Amino acid sequence: MTDKIIRVMLADDFEIIREGIKRVLSYEDDIKVVCESVDGNDVISQLKLFKPEILLLDMSMPGHTGLELLKMIRSEEIPVKVIVLTIERGPDMINAFIEAGADGYVTKESTTAEIVEAIRTVCSGNKYLDKSLVGMIFNRYKAPEKTSVFDDLSDRELQILYYVSKGLSNKETADELYLSEKTVKNNLTRIFKKLEVKDRVHAAVFAVTQNIEEYMKGRK
Repeated sequence: MTDKIIRVMLADDFEIIREGIKRVLSYEDDIKVVCESVDGNDVISQLKLFKPEILLLDMSMPGHTGLELLKMIRSEEIPVKVIVLTIERGPDMINAFIEAGADGYVTKESTTAEIVEAIRTVCSGNKYLDKSLVGMIFNRYKAPEKTSVFDDLSDRELQILYYVSKGLSNKETADELYLSEKTVKNNLTRIFKKLEVKDRVHAAVFAVTQNIEEYMKGRK
């Protein structure tokens, strides 16, 4: 059990979905649902009133779509992490949400454990993408013929990016390389700048599509 309680808002017009998620989250000592919305028109006002750390946002809200709401939230700089919770698996839609500033993307078919993991991951400052969608997103991108961009990375940065591309968390990467988690985070900041990507999801996609594994084999 932790002293910090993660305050969550649910925005979904289907009662059965909201009740199911609330029941799942009620078993977690560090997560509490503080407010709900069934209409996109009142999501913004609820966020400002209750100030949750996490918003679980349905893509197909009445009044305003989930994508419209996400853009409004980012435009108004409301300090909330947004996890999209939807049945939509299309790569175009997923990419649209990522580009608009979503912190996580989880399907409604996900296990309860994944939803809880997504909330904790995003609350800690990291991004979360449903494991069942990772391969599809990677296949969306085509790698150019050359991978010389990796030449700008140090050996340590390259190793860290490799493990990120495998889906490892900062802690897991740190354990693999016998580094501190802080060192991994600092290196990731430099990696994002060198690759001109904004977060670990885009860095991982870039690394995989640029054949980082083959590049590393060629350096041995």
